Amino acid sequence: MTRYLITYPKGQGEDVLVEDEQLELTIAQGWAVLTDQHGACVALPSHAGATITRIDEADAAD
Repeated sequence: MTRYLITYPKGQGEDVLVEDEQLELTIAQGWAVLTDQHGACVALPSHAGATITRIDEADAAD
């Protein structure tokens, strides 16, 4: 399963784990957009200061 961990700078938002079999990350025009088979599910502007890290199941088992 594809997973992305969205981490915000301290005090600027709660961290979020997004997971879906068909999840894809696209970065364009100052936005990071996570989409699945139904369309966009999370959109973050670049100025939000968030870090997006892909975490696959193999990584989580370590």
